Amino acid sequence: TVHLAREFGFCYGVDRAVDYAYQARRRFPGQRVFLTGEIIHNPHVNDRLRTAGIRFLTDPGEDREGLGPNDVVILPAFGVSVGEMAHLSTLGCTLVDTTCGSVLNVWKNVVRYAKDGFTSIIHGKVKQEETRATASQALRYPQGRYLVVLDRREAGIVCDYIRRGGDREAFLAAFRDATSPGFDPDRDLTRIGCANQTTMLMSESLETGETFREAMRDRHGAESLDQHFRAFDTICSATQERQDAVIALLDAERMDLMLVIGGFNSSNTWNLARTCAERVRTYHIADPGCMVSRDLIRHRPVGAPSTRVGREAETQGWLPAGPLVVGVTAGASTPNNIVG
Repeated sequence: TVHLAREFGFCYGVDRAVDYAYQARRRFPGQRVFLTGEIIHNPHVNDRLRTAGIRFLTDPGEDREGLGPNDVVILPAFGVSVGEMAHLSTLGCTLVDTTCGSVLNVWKNVVRYAKDGFTSIIHGKVKQEETRATASQALRYPQGRYLVVLDRREAGIVCDYIRRGGDREAFLAAFRDATSPGFDPDRDLTRIGCANQTTMLMSESLETGETFREAMRDRHGAESLDQHFRAFDTICSATQERQDAVIALLDAERMDLMLVIGGFNSSNTWNLARTCAERVRTYHIADPGCMVSRDLIRHRPVGAPSTRVGREAETQGWLPAGPLVVGVTAGASTPNNIVG
């Protein structure tokens, strides 16, 4: 028996971005069409765009400096940094912006924080394209600052510093790659606003925000909290719906195993797999080819760190004999034909 989660696969933002890319290729038949990088985190979709004649500026041999007014550049669903947008505009390229509305909503709040002198605390992966683009929005105003935290452990370190202070140099060393230029924890953690990478686990983003709220209340008092802390709902509805749907499925049915389908570098797929693995044996696979045989499956270990991209493992005996109940879901960047 196979149960498919009620919400799975392509979300509106991803569907729109891919559609815009194909439209751009048709609309400018005589011009070079580029993507700044992967349009979404799914290798099959990106390879099909390459086959359609769309070139990726991140591919070996592509020359960014050769771009000019006759070229078309597509911006991916998770956006690009303020600096890259300005550079492409300066070159005179025709820009096709497919940035998802949920990402734009996060940017709007981060810009508001920066304008009002609040440091943006971003729950996300510091090297992920969306998080880098979001962080750059915090620098649109001179007083803008940002700090990226990955998980509960890192949030706890920052909150301890908020409450009690500590070794400034050790703090800066620990978050060396996750802070804005010139970041000073003694100055920049007095007024903070929370945001998140849209594909993070919803429960962890909410918990991170509440952890910072409590730390700021302890430091400045409940009566002054509004002057030092802000938070807006920047959770992506599609990401939340897919997470809610798989939890509902696991609550409703007794599963022998779960298959979670999506790119190994897809953050929202990785988080779906984490959620399932807490309840049942789970395999995160990129495509049907990962199911090599009834005995052998290739998959990304669910317990592997989120920063360890593309590391496959092989498991023997993954599909036991006898009657089985199997659950299936897919990340927001997984096309329906792969799920099918």
